[in-house]
Amino acid sequence: MSEIKKTNAMRELTAAGIEYTALEYEYDENDLDGHHVADYLNLPYEEVFKTLVTRADSKNIYVFCLSVDDELDLKKAAKLAGEKKIDMIPVKEILNLTGYIRGGCSPVGMKKKYKTFFDEMILLVDDVSVSGGQRGLQIRMKAEDLINYLGAEVGDITH
Repeated sequence: MSEIKKTNAMRELTAAGIEYTALEYEYDENDLDGHHVADYLNLPYEEVFKTLVTRADSKNIYVFCLSVDDELDLKKAAKLAGEKKIDMIPVKEILNLTGYIRGGCSPVGMKKKYKTFFDEMILLVDDVSVSGGQRGLQIRMKAEDLINYLGAEVGDITH
């Protein structure tokens, strides 16, 4: 494989001195499901996290990261964020809000720093993979390093 082009996420982690491994995978634009990523990279589902971007009634933007095998519970997410109601943002808004496209949205290196939450399952794994900031790229690192770097909160956000 050719040398991986550094993304914003990778540059930020490098600048912060956080060790990570970049993992490339083949993707299908019509199937951006995280299970495919985990299967391709031969990683357990509970160690591969998807990044979901939401908007609260207050207009605040929140980022939620959870295992590809789980579904976000919007009521639990809102409660954890201290909001009445939270909804997923429309796909067409992802690039403008985050600087990333659907299927390549990393919690690291977004255009703005949004309050980020991880599902409590992250506390059960040593290493975690999240999008590296483009389709076909994951970054894998210590779960604790990722939580600390993002200043993220951890809680129950799944069904």
